[in-house]
Amino acid sequence: MTAPSVSQSKITQLSKLLQSLDKRIPQDEAMYLSMDIFYKTQKLTKEFKLTSPPLFHNSLVNMGIREKGLCYHWSDALYRYLSQNKYPHFEFHLVGANIGEYFSEHNALVLVAKGGSIKNGILIDPWRDSGKLYFSRISDDTKYQWKHREERGCLR
Repeated sequence: MTAPSVSQSKITQLSKLLQSLDKRIPQDEAMYLSMDIFYKTQKLTKEFKLTSPPLFHNSLVNMGIREKGLCYHWSDALYRYLSQNKYPHFEFHLVGANIGEYFSEHNALVLVAKGGSIKNGILIDPWRDSGKLYFSRISDDTKYQWKHREERGCLR
């Protein structure tokens, strides 16, 4: 894997946030996971031929002009990709907000320490800022009220 073309400070910031989930998480595993998330986000941005803002890109997808790039495409792709890799100290979960509401439903990914709770997890949302990775503690994200999406195949 090549290093993503984002600032090292952002990669380090996410790595430290991931490591803060549990004192047993090795620094190198958190750093590798952080780099992997930025790498895959960058790759998906190109794959989805992303346009900004996100709602405009959604319109292009809904009209058939773009194939992918809706929020659940991002969260599902990241979930599948990260779940294939070996990160023994982490679990990955799909979450949604405003589920079932056509214009406001939103989906994202949450990372937790192995055996941890989603309410203490780290939200990963590359859709929100058109491919620029948004991440925060899920409890700090006041824009949405997130719910676990077990019905979408996410393991508990």
